[in-house]
Amino acid sequence: MRQAAARRAPASGPPGPSPESEPVIKERQVQTMHAIIETGGKQYKVTQGDTLYIEKLDAEAGSSITFDKVLAVLDGEKATFGAPIVSGASVSATVVKNGKGKKVLVFKYKPKKNYRRRQGHRQPYTKVEITAVNA
Repeated sequence: MRQAAARRAPASGPPGPSPESEPVIKERQVQTMHAIIETGGKQYKVTQGDTLYIEKLDAEAGSSITFDKVLAVLDGEKATFGAPIVSGASVSATVVKNGKGKKVLVFKYKPKKNYRRRQGHRQPYTKVEITAVNA
C-alpha cells in the first residue's frame, strides 16, 4: 500500500485548462432569424444558408420553392408563434437535387417454415438550401 502511494505523482496545483487553451464559453455569433417549418409531416428549425434533406417534393433541381407552413419565427429575443401557423410568414428555398438515400435491407423470417424474404428500400429525398426567412 505504501509503495503505491510513493509511485503516484504529487498534484501540482489545481486541475483545469491551461492559459493557452480556448475559453469554454464562446461569444455568440450575429443573431439571425430562425423559423420552424413543417414539410413532409416533419418539423425543421431553419435559418438562411441551411441545407436540408427533406421528403421528396415535386420540384426540379435549381427551381425555387416557398414553405408557407411556418409554425414559429424566432428573431433574436423576439419570438412569434402561430396557432397553428404564423400568418404572413414564409421561407424561401432552392432545390439543390433530388435523390435516393442509402439502401436499407428488410428481411422477413419465420422459423421452421422455410420462409425468408429479402427486400431493399431506398427512401427518396429532396435536398434544399434555405435562401430567406420572411416574417
